[in-house]
Amino acid sequence: MSTTKTTGTSVANPSATGQRVAPSVHALPVQHADRPGVQVDPASLPVRPGEDPWTEEELDEVRTTLTEDVERFSEQVATSNAELHNLLRDGTEGAGRDPADVGSANFERDAEMSLANNAREMLDQSQLALRHIELGVYGRCDNCGQPIGKGRLQAFPRATLCVSCKQREERR
Repeated sequence: MSTTKTTGTSVANPSATGQRVAPSVHALPVQHADRPGVQVDPASLPVRPGEDPWTEEELDEVRTTLTEDVERFSEQVATSNAELHNLLRDGTEGAGRDPADVGSANFERDAEMSLANNAREMLDQSQLALRHIELGVYGRCDNCGQPIGKGRLQAFPRATLCVSCKQREERR
């Protein structure tokens, strides 16, 4: 029986035993997982029917955008964390503090926490998209496994869902 290396563990290869398994969106392709930094052929990335394959220039543009996003969101997270630290240090209710001041400080802290969480989420999404490019799985919907669409990814490189799945998610 053959085995397949996924994320650091060896598991039985179901196809070797005759079992049929749906492809996993999150499975790491062996050819890329064992050789980090390997350049992916842009034309091998999924596209919707009728779309032209990815070119190196298009993929480089997406990589550049995502790398700039990672830098920007990393700075935002660091700034927000420092601001939160100051707010938490200075915002404790003490003797003589006006309750309105405490309420205002709490509101400011909550707003800063929201900004920090948003920046952290965008940072994670950008890093995941870069990782998907590196692994050669960029552009596949996390929900249905179909291609997301090159135009959608060029407009929003962090997209992880195709338009149909995103619309279904937003209706819930």
